Amino acid sequence: MAKKKHVGFSFRTILLILTAVLVGYVIYQNWPDILEAVNHLYETNVFVLMLLIPEQLLMYFACGQIFFSYLRNQKSVKKFTNGEVLRISTELNFVNHAVPAGGLGGLAFLTYRLGEFGVSAGQASFLYIFRYAMTTVVNYAQALIAILILFALNLIPTEAQWIIPLALIMNTGVILVLWLVIFIASSEKRIDFFSRIVTKISKGVARIVTFGRKKELVKNGKINDYFGDIYNSVKIAKENKRYLKKPIIWGVAFSFLEITTYWIVAISLGRPELLPYIMIGEAVGSVFDGIVPYGLYELGMAGVMIALGVEFPVATIITVMTRVITLVFTIASGSIPYYKAIKDKQ
Repeated sequence: MAKKKHVGFSFRTILLILTAVLVGYVIYQNWPDILEAVNHLYETNVFVLMLLIPEQLLMYFACGQIFFSYLRNQKSVKKFTNGEVLRISTELNFVNHAVPAGGLGGLAFLTYRLGEFGVSAGQASFLYIFRYAMTTVVNYAQALIAILILFALNLIPTEAQWIIPLALIMNTGVILVLWLVIFIASSEKRIDFFSRIVTKISKGVARIVTFGRKKELVKNGKINDYFGDIYNSVKIAKENKRYLKKPIIWGVAFSFLEITTYWIVAISLGRPELLPYIMIGEAVGSVFDGIVPYGLYELGMAGVMIALGVEFPVATIITVMTRVITLVFTIASGSIPYYKAIKDKQ
């Protein structure tokens, strides 16, 4: 018994050390931006920037409610408080920033944390995909509204109009991919076929990595159970569409609050009129954020704003300052709950 406890403690210790190293790496990589943001603080209205504190906490809470407002309908899930919703959401946001893995780190952590509430890995994956699908569609809708506003006001330079179809095509592509995922997951035959393919790939990787010593890295039954849970979750959601009402409302709120973060920084610089440009930039940046490792979200967003005619210094300052402020707030608000959650995990 003592030996098993020691092994578990060692694993948690390694995980905590690895996370600390990754956080240090992220800070190191962003250090030039941190210094630049500090240098530009004098250009902002600090009192307006202070609005980011309640705004960020509300955004975290909205993110958590996308998952938990749905889980409240599941009898097999343990009860939870609003405080737990906020805490797990801040932890999740911390992991997404600390682990540069294109959102995979967040999925792994969400699966890990929701497990204590009786949520399976397949159910957690369904919720994570649902959240991404929801926010992508909402970002797409917000971008369309912003485009109509800019066209109505004749604020898009003729030479920059190419960016509009590009932004729409990128988001349409992501929506089609998400539709394909849902299409596969909504059929027992299709999900079973996909599960067999993943199993074969897993066995092939196992043979290559272990030089033939192991036939599989993950047991065949676990892979089948995982995809079976995803199928059952999609089936339940399709049969009980009312379960999705509150998550959708919270998803809309979360997506708007993501944009509000940048807008507050723009307002602090005396540029509230940049909201439509931020909305379009967010739609493109979120695509980059979902398919590539951490770091290109802001590049995509600033690039779109500049292409649409926003001055280079202004677009750069807004994106850099927002990145730095949210990074600092994320580490400050999420690191301690995260370390406590890992340390106290049985």
